Amino acid sequence: MVQRLWTCLVLCLAAACAGSAAPAQQSAAPPRIVAIGDLHGDYSAWSDIAKAAGLIDSRRRWSGGRTILVQVGDVPDRGPDTLKIMRELMRLQKEAARQGGRVIALVGNHEAMNMTGDLRYVDPGEYAAFADRDSAARRDRIFAANAAGIAKQYRLADPAMTDAAVRARWLRETPLGWVEHRVAWNPKGEIGRWVMGNPAVASVDGNLFVHGGISVEYSTRSVDEINRRVAAALAANDQAPTSIINDPLGPLWYRGLVAREPGEVRPPVEQELAAALTAYKVKRIVVAHTPLLSGINVLEGGRLVRVDSGNSRHYGGQPSYLEIIGDRLVPHAVARSGK
Repeated sequence: MVQRLWTCLVLCLAAACAGSAAPAQQSAAPPRIVAIGDLHGDYSAWSDIAKAAGLIDSRRRWSGGRTILVQVGDVPDRGPDTLKIMRELMRLQKEAARQGGRVIALVGNHEAMNMTGDLRYVDPGEYAAFADRDSAARRDRIFAANAAGIAKQYRLADPAMTDAAVRARWLRETPLGWVEHRVAWNPKGEIGRWVMGNPAVASVDGNLFVHGGISVEYSTRSVDEINRRVAAALAANDQAPTSIINDPLGPLWYRGLVAREPGEVRPPVEQELAAALTAYKVKRIVVAHTPLLSGINVLEGGRLVRVDSGNSRHYGGQPSYLEIIGDRLVPHAVARSGK
């Protein structure tokens, strides 16, 4: 009798608790993610894409709401407007955060090249963007302070060079704005600090974004470890070929998920991709770096996406952006404005 009473009491309490429990919450809707590949100094292409994606309004203010923008690296080089694009991305990072959105700008190999002094692909317009009324005097002071070292370096190739010839050559090779460009890209400079604060790899709602790719050698390292090592290498101006920012198998340079050299001995792409997806617990990897001028390419059943479509006029590809909402992947082609 007592046992039956206890059983009834327990059942009544359980029913009461079930009746008073808060209703189960529905899972949150997946965020809208917009991924944009290499811009390479083309402000007009960036502007066309950002407007088409609803990220900025007519006043160039953030209008994307809670959208997450991922610019997948390589803003600089090949075009003249790197500084203009970067400063706008810096501002949009703050504006997006106030609306619940995010702007993630990944470190690409060209960001690393500029920070470590590899200026092979810098457009002359990039230097000009930094020039001001004091640039000529500032450049003269730099030459005066380093004249002996500059002359010694030039005379290794031509011992007969006069002092006047040395100065003339250095001025030709050091355009106005060059000094300011190098100061800005220093780890303590305006651009350098910003680049070092950006990730090389970002995991967002089941998507792994990386400029070059993830090789099987690097998939054993966590996202946090990769980002720490990239930032440290940039801060140290690490120019060693084995450095994470220079390694052909590293996240800034690796092309093996989308392109293989003839005779290259690597694990099959499917195997390498599966290893990375498992290691980072993501559904897909989104890469840039290797241009495909016909547009964005969704591969491996949606597990791999190439978003470098040659946005910059330097390449003349199809300006585009990738929209991700949950498992829905929508590549968007964008018309060039002609500006």
